[in-house]
This record gives sequence, C-alpha cells and structure tokens, in this order.
Amino acid sequence: MTELELQNLVESTNGELRMRGSRRITAGVSTDSRCVKEGCVFFALMGDKFDGNSFAPEVSQKAAAVVVSRTTGEYSPECSVVLVPDTLRALQDLATWWREQMVAPVVGITGSSGKTSTKDMVRAVLQQHFSRVVATQGNLNNHVGVPLSILSAPKDIEAAVWEMGMNHFGELAPLCRVTQPNIGIITHIGSAHIGMLGSRDAIAQEKCTLARSLPAERGCMIYPSEDDYADYIATQTQARVLPVGGEQSVIRACNVRTNAQGSDYTLVVAGVGEQAVHLPVPGAHMVSNSLLAAAAGWQLGCSLQEIATGLANIAITHGRLTCHGKNGILLVDDTYNANPESMVAALHTVAGMALQGRLYAVLGKMGELGSAGVAAHARVGKYAAECGYAMVVVLGEGSAELHALVEAAREGGVSVQWVESPQQAAEVLRAVVGKGDAILFKGSRAAGIERVMEEFLKKD
Repeated sequence: MTELELQNLVESTNGELRMRGSRRITAGVSTDSRCVKEGCVFFALMGDKFDGNSFAPEVSQKAAAVVVSRTTGEYSPECSVVLVPDTLRALQDLATWWREQMVAPVVGITGSSGKTSTKDMVRAVLQQHFSRVVATQGNLNNHVGVPLSILSAPKDIEAAVWEMGMNHFGELAPLCRVTQPNIGIITHIGSAHIGMLGSRDAIAQEKCTLARSLPAERGCMIYPSEDDYADYIATQTQARVLPVGGEQSVIRACNVRTNAQGSDYTLVVAGVGEQAVHLPVPGAHMVSNSLLAAAAGWQLGCSLQEIATGLANIAITHGRLTCHGKNGILLVDDTYNANPESMVAALHTVAGMALQGRLYAVLGKMGELGSAGVAAHARVGKYAAECGYAMVVVLGEGSAELHALVEAAREGGVSVQWVESPQQAAEVLRAVVGKGDAILFKGSRAAGIERVMEEFLKKD
C-alpha cells in the first residue's frame, strides 16, 4: 500500500481525527521515527523502553499523518493527527482492512522451526505460476512485522505468503485475524519456546490457532504427516486437511539423496504423477519443508514442473544450512537461530553429507527452554557424539545448560572445547581443522555463533 485516504485510516482504526492536515498519504506506513518518509503514516508504538508518542511531533514535520495514543507537544499543521486507544491494535486493524481489499489467496505459515525456509520455498514455487507474489521479508513475523508486511503489499497481488511467529499464548490469534489465510502450513510442533508455554501440548494448542482460523470452504491445512501432533492438527480445523511426507500421503518424496550441494528426490503426487526435484539446500528436514511448499503450490494450481522449477531456484534466507568452501574446508552456516529439533537436524544433515574428513561443530546456548533447557542441551551433546563429530566447540559463559551439553558430548567420546569468545573459538578451530573437514556453526541468535565463523574466515 502506498496511497491511502485519510478517511479510510480513521475508520479502519476506529480513531478520532484530532487534526486534519493538508498532506496526502502517498508513502505507506512506518513505525520507526528514524525512517519516516515524506507522505507516510507514522504509528507511534509503545515498548518497554520507548514511547513512540514522544517522537510524533518531530515526525509530523515529514509525515502525512501520525497515529498516536496520546497527544503531546505541537504538530505540524500540514500533518493529520489520529488518536486511538492502542496504536499496535490500530496498526493491525489497518492491515486487516487492507488485507480485505485483496482477492488473492494467502498462505499462512507457522511452526516451531522451518517457518522462514518454508516461506522462501512457497514463494519460489508460486512465482512460477503467478506474476505478482509477495511474502514476508526476512523474518518479520511478529505482531508488528506481519501487519507491516501486509501494508507493504499492492492490492492487486495474485498470491501472498505470510509467516507468523509466536512465543507466548495468544500471539497467533491477532496475526491470523490480520492475514486471513486460505491455506495454512504448520511446519513442525517442537519444543521451541517451551519455557514460555510450559509444554509441547500447549505449544501445539497455540500453533493450531492457524488451523482453527482457516475457512471451512476452500480452506486447506497442510502439515507433515509424521509430526507427533499430526492427528491433533487434523482435529483442530474445519478446512480440508493435507498431511504430506508419509508413505501413504498424497504428496511425498521418494529416492531421496543428499550431499553438501543439496538434495535430489522424486516428488510424487498420488493420482497426478511424479517429478524429479533438485533442492539446492541439504537436509532431510529441508526436504520435508519443500513438500509443504509443493503441497501449497499444488493447491493453488501449480504444475509439477512449476513446483520443481521453483524449488530448484529458491533463495533461502541467510544463515540456514548455507555451505561455503575455504581452503578445502566445508563451512556450514546455520546460525540464524536454534531450538532442540533444529540443532539435531543440523548435526544429522552435516554428518550425512558423505564427507571424507572429520566433523566439527561450533554450538551455543538455546534460549526460551525454561526447565527443559538442561535436558535439551544434553540431548544435543549426546547426538553430536552419536553422529561421530570429532570435536564440539561450545561458545558461551558458564551455565547449567551448556554444562549439560559439554558433559553429554564428552561422555559420548567427543573432544570438547568450551570457550567464552568468538576469537578463542576461531583459534581452536584453526589449530585442528584441515582440508576435507567440515564445520557446522549453529546456535540461537543470542549466542552469536556467526561471529565465530567471521573470525575463522579472517585468516587463512
């Protein structure tokens, strides 16, 4: 959305027009006072450490309108001022109104892991069939990012793919209200954010908000048939269900082969046909994600050839099993984020690449696991040993969780180096890694594992 009538802004947000300015809204929406463009609408959001209302008078010198929850200071007479009880709710309400102007089908995606990769795959597939496809940029998948993604989309799009994240109860409902998906994808129900929600059952209940939001008529709920909560997901929706990936599933993969360059398999759509697929990213979990994308494409009219072409040309968001070569050493960058399931999947993927050299992993702490954290980290350390890693370099200050990871790996026979800085980790790697070896870099964002890779790359 670029142009917007002031009346639509006021009515859709249930706001009170406190001041009518002369500027027209021609530059969309912003929530960052530092990035306000002339002619845009500024929403003065509130945070724990900031109050956007305090920036609104200054912003009014450029903006066409400001949406505030309290008026303060003097505003430019050329800027309209709209007063609302809650600026975040107003932003979401405007996005809901804008979504209702669109007739294009919407694919909504959530899950404990794999959301962004699956979003990238769905977009790549749909772009083979539709001319105008929009999708969440990066991982703007929260209560602010989702409405901003919708508001940045033109009204005449032909398909949309919007990713929705959560880490507390009740966060998905407003996102589903805004996106109004026709097709839902739940990538996986795991233990990410279990510290916030308490149990996997509670996580499943929250994730299935998406399933419950789908329309009964022409709606479709897509999910992995082998997920622990597959049966539960099926009971939570009035839409048609489409489980994928199992031996009896309508959509499945056969003859899967994977290496550092990616995966190859035969896509089977029962009653339709088969198609060879090359996926330029390794990992069985990525194959699973690609089947979810294939199912969404198939539901929206894509041919098997279009699905295969889209998957072969995906541009995966940075930091997700991206492989680099340096002096004969394979570096696998999976630093975007981490939870217990994605940690295990990454360790398994690199170990299964049929490499001739030794396996190394640089791992960090996983967040938001609460009382389950110690056991989850021990599981990761044990699995690294089972996969045959020669050494695990653990980055981070002392904690019970990292101690559990270290002890489990050592008990499994893995050499472990526990360091507190990226520079120390890089030095350890340089001393032991040689040509033909592989290094996996994996951890939650707060762990800063990507800095180890940056340090390692600084010197030959």
